[in-house]
Amino acid sequence: MTATHLPVCADAFIGEKNLTSIRDITAPGLQRFGVSLRSKTMEIPFTKLQGNGNDFVLIDEYEKTIIPEEMKTRFASLYCDRRFGIGADGILYLTKSPTGDVRMRIIQPDESEAEMCGNGVRCLAKYAFDAGYVKEIFTVETMAGIVGVKVKVAEEEFTATITMPQPRFERKEIPAAGTGEFQETIGGFQVYAVNTGVPHAVILVDSVDSVDIETSAPPIRHHASFPEGANVNFVEKTGEDSLRIRTFERGVEEETLSCGTGATASAAVVRKLGYMGDTIHVETKGGPLTIYFAENVKMEGPAETVFIGTISF
Repeated sequence: MTATHLPVCADAFIGEKNLTSIRDITAPGLQRFGVSLRSKTMEIPFTKLQGNGNDFVLIDEYEKTIIPEEMKTRFASLYCDRRFGIGADGILYLTKSPTGDVRMRIIQPDESEAEMCGNGVRCLAKYAFDAGYVKEIFTVETMAGIVGVKVKVAEEEFTATITMPQPRFERKEIPAAGTGEFQETIGGFQVYAVNTGVPHAVILVDSVDSVDIETSAPPIRHHASFPEGANVNFVEKTGEDSLRIRTFERGVEEETLSCGTGATASAAVVRKLGYMGDTIHVETKGGPLTIYFAENVKMEGPAETVFIGTISF
């Protein structure tokens, strides 16, 4: 399936202060970048992927830069928009890496750059494997460090097992205010915190369906205890080795269907509290993930290509 997107001009990406939506983008500005609309049409290829409903637009910059650095954040805010853009929880940039086999950057809809995204790594792995950039076992450089990946394709279903960052519970490593491990009452909830590549708050509840997440999560996400903010996970124990979670994501600023680092954080907290063992099955709204604790922490889950397209201007 191929999609041709809305007309766009290069100067709109730079982030002029009066730009509020894609409808504000007009073609004449292209001429200031030396592009003649009469003689040339330019296209930006993209791939839409999803991992358990956590969806991303991937821009392949393996061979060359497609979106200039100064335009990347504005590009994310425009094209993550689900009404006037393509719609996504983030923009993935795939490049070569000096320290890994490939490098992933993720720019979120609020124009911030996240250190790590587990579902994003799986989606990038799907693309990189299909493109022939990597074999079944490879590494991805992220802002949170090098992530090991092992892919498997069985009966046309793609899954990836990712070596996640080691959970960090000390406040200074989350980061969170104070010393020691984090356990505080915020908004009537008992909140634990851990960093699994990005900061996460974890709250155990009797039923995740009973939580008004859009009301309950923001005061925790923005709490003064978290100088860089935190993703917020509400967690329900459903069995001896199983959880259900709902996650409000920092940078997306709403609930997402799945969060890989959030699933890892939730499992890490429950395990640390002594409720579960070394293999924990996590059900997100978008589907299942499995978290393994041994010498390394690993996450296993699917990824799919949704469609490919071009943004024409």
